[in-house]
Amino acid sequence: MAHPFKHLRLIIKHRHRVIANASHMGIFFHALRHDLSKFSHLEFHTSSKYYIGDHSPVYEERLANDYFSTICQHHTRRNKHHWEYWTDFFGGRVIAKQMPYKYALEYVCDVISASMTYNEKDFKKDAPYLYFKKKMNHYFMNEGTKTFLLACFKEYAENGFKNLKKKNTKPLYEKIMKEHNKVDIYDTSLNAGELPKLKK
Repeated sequence: MAHPFKHLRLIIKHRHRVIANASHMGIFFHALRHDLSKFSHLEFHTSSKYYIGDHSPVYEERLANDYFSTICQHHTRRNKHHWEYWTDFFGGRVIAKQMPYKYALEYVCDVISASMTYNEKDFKKDAPYLYFKKKMNHYFMNEGTKTFLLACFKEYAENGFKNLKKKNTKPLYEKIMKEHNKVDIYDTSLNAGELPKLKK
């Protein structure tokens, strides 16, 4: 059964939180365009169908469709704050490009907002850091981008937005990116064996 009104309320709440977080990090106007593709017919209709409330409908769609998600395909190829947008495929390999500064910050705001939205009652500042640290080694993400994002989440866990202003994050971003390749090439899978089993 689809839940269009519940899903609409959820994505509006999430967007507002991203914009609020972005105002702390100096990218308020940039974040006004956050996740607009969620209002497109494909994403909204399918997400409403798989709405669950306490986690992303992408997982539920994967559960119902042998891991494949049309929501994820549509969303990540249209929103530059997702690491998937900055990947390409060539010669049987995955090419991972550094994520530009403002989109990397938007990703930080996005993960913090998602943690707040899906776990309102028990949200703790270290939740985004723990989530990203657990997931990041399964991502075909540029190592420089990964290092910068982890540093931001760690800073938020320890001090909130206090030290995540542009005067702090911009120099850190530039330093980290200079120390890493502009493009990383993955020639093997990040995981051996079978895919993890999806659980209801």
